[in-house]
Amino acid sequence: MPIKPCASLGILTDSALSDLKKAGLTEYHHNLETARSYFSKICTTHDYEEDAETVRKAKNSGLRVCCGGVFGMGESLEQRVELAFELRELNVDAMPLNFLNPIAGTPVAGFAVPLKPLEILKVVAMFRFVHPDKDVKVAGGREVNLRDLQSLVFAAGANSVMVGNYLTTKGRDYRHDLQMIKDLDLSVVFH
Repeated sequence: MPIKPCASLGILTDSALSDLKKAGLTEYHHNLETARSYFSKICTTHDYEEDAETVRKAKNSGLRVCCGGVFGMGESLEQRVELAFELRELNVDAMPLNFLNPIAGTPVAGFAVPLKPLEILKVVAMFRFVHPDKDVKVAGGREVNLRDLQSLVFAAGANSVMVGNYLTTKGRDYRHDLQMIKDLDLSVVFH
């Protein structure tokens, strides 16, 4: 399988990103998580600009950049649009759209508002509208939040989905996703 190396290592320097590129890395993943105007409600360990600067540095080093966010953490509709335009300004190559699956005991679980399936499809459509020529990828929370409407992400504008397990939760069996893609007469491309 032609797999392109991708790393998700947090906030890095120019030299670290350059070294990774020289070592064969082709893509760097670094989510912004949410809109700049909402970030301080979600993250207290660092500033939003540090994340945005890491994305700029990764792009400047010649890496393909995968950068998105998580939706359903209490952000407004306007903040979702704000994130979409921030990612356009940063000229990211791919956007993983994650939909919160609240885990009991985590800070966000106390105030998160899980999105309904049709609201998720609107987020996907809006990102496609703002990014007509980029990779819009539906990732974490897909199975739990979209339930039986998962295949509609492609009609809404997604051109890829993440399969398998996620960082903190299990995904569905990849064979179900492959069957969904086959049923839609789409092609599988490993990335």
